[in-house]
Amino acid sequence: MILLEIWSDPICPWCFIGKARLDRALEQRPGHPFEISWHPFQLNPDMPPEGMDRAAYLDLKFGAQGVLDAYRPVIEAAEDSGLELNLPGITQTPNTLNAHRLIHWAALEGRQSMMVNRLFRAYFQEGRDIGTLSELVSLGQDAGLEESVVARLLNTDADIDTIKQADRLARSRGITGVPFFILDKSHAISGAQPTDVWLQIIDQIMDGAS
Repeated sequence: MILLEIWSDPICPWCFIGKARLDRALEQRPGHPFEISWHPFQLNPDMPPEGMDRAAYLDLKFGAQGVLDAYRPVIEAAEDSGLELNLPGITQTPNTLNAHRLIHWAALEGRQSMMVNRLFRAYFQEGRDIGTLSELVSLGQDAGLEESVVARLLNTDADIDTIKQADRLARSRGITGVPFFILDKSHAISGAQPTDVWLQIIDQIMDGAS
């Protein structure tokens, strides 16, 4: 197996799109050689723990016209990737530290990619506030994690330092945006690559191994 490491944030639309495109390639190549590992990168590491009103956040970050310019390519790329985004349904921009803790714990149960996908769908399609503990407990349960264990851990400081350190390490390695992929600890791939690109990569690896 070849390690494919992915840095992302559950509130990053291009990360959701990038995962959908990668998943489509993996479905077409069921014998792919990838072992996938997800790593934390917070788009807004200084976001207050309670998050921020979505409209206020977007206005502060982009301005009224800037929001339209920023999200037009996102909507087009999502549709092209077979995703339906409910952007008007998002009312809160959360701090994603706890969501990243949930992804970290899901990895220990072999459910990391499932957890990542559940968070993406909850935020971008269901309009759920993935910064609240109650929502995270529910979403963890959806991904097969033990509800009582997740609830107990989220009410402690467990692995907060681990996530923050991993985020700092990513930035120290030159990762400034997500999604970001590192293949086999040596080949960097930035951005939400088209499915065809992933198919070419998989085919090259498989041809080289034959």
